[in-house]
Amino acid sequence: MLLGLVVVVLLAGPALGQPSPGAGKPGEARWESIFNGKDLTGWVTVHDATFLVTNSNLRLVSGMGWLRTERQYTNFIFEAEWRALVPQYDSGFFIRAGLEGKPWPNDVWQVNLNRSALGGLVRGYKTVVPAETPPMPLNKWVKFRMEVHGSRITLDVDGERAWEFDKLDAATGYIGIQAENKAFDFRNLRVQELPPKP
Repeated sequence: MLLGLVVVVLLAGPALGQPSPGAGKPGEARWESIFNGKDLTGWVTVHDATFLVTNSNLRLVSGMGWLRTERQYTNFIFEAEWRALVPQYDSGFFIRAGLEGKPWPNDVWQVNLNRSALGGLVRGYKTVVPAETPPMPLNKWVKFRMEVHGSRITLDVDGERAWEFDKLDAATGYIGIQAENKAFDFRNLRVQELPPKP
């Protein structure tokens, strides 16, 4: 019996204390999925908005409000894939959003999903960085990658840099999805937290 235990320990020894495959190196930034494809765990609906899960996608159905993460983020990379389901679509991703305001946060920073201003950066209702991304067809999946670090934010659309901006003045807040009575699907929502700038 003792010999069998020693053999098991010797065989298992090399695997003990080692990171699981895909875990990355110690100290390396890691991606965190913030949508599980099953329900709205980790998210909070704010004001009059209807979001649900269908076919493993996060569906914005209707309403004038927003869906926010349960926790706040400061420095991060946020990636999401989206597709518009109706003509003249309009929504957006809120960055470092606060809770004051209705139907959306006051003076919130937003990466626009409005068909006619796609990918523009908006503060409240004012365009700060004009959109240069052409309108996307309905039901086409598009990937947005937003990197937020200190006062700097960048947007990549399907792997291509769209713009950079370095006067972001919100220090921390929620990641959110705007509801503006237009239907969308979202998937592969994930965040990688970044260390503060030295």
